[in-house]
Amino acid sequence: YRSSHVEKTEKEMPLKWVFQQDNNPKHTSKRALPAQSPDLNPIENLWGDIKNAVSEAKPRNAEGLWKVVKSSGARICLYGCQKFVDSMQHRCEAVLKNSGYTTKY
Repeated sequence: YRSSHVEKTEKEMPLKWVFQQDNNPKHTSKRALPAQSPDLNPIENLWGDIKNAVSEAKPRNAEGLWKVVKSSGARICLYGCQKFVDSMQHRCEAVLKNSGYTTKY
């Protein structure tokens, strides 16, 4: 859909223009961050902790799963979150140094 309309528009409007569907920042940014990259999204590390807790607990039903998720989420402390926020500069530097490929984070 997008490519056919963009090609047609390019032919009809030879002047410089910008294709924008809505006000979503990803449509206007010069670079996009991967949606689920743990290197650049520290929340993925926290989800990893919750997934590990579920894996260890091996709940047998939805109620058990919900209990594990809630209890492991409750154990996430401010210090743990701050640790991930504080690591962002190092994370960004590592991603740049590694040309966007996976890092130790």
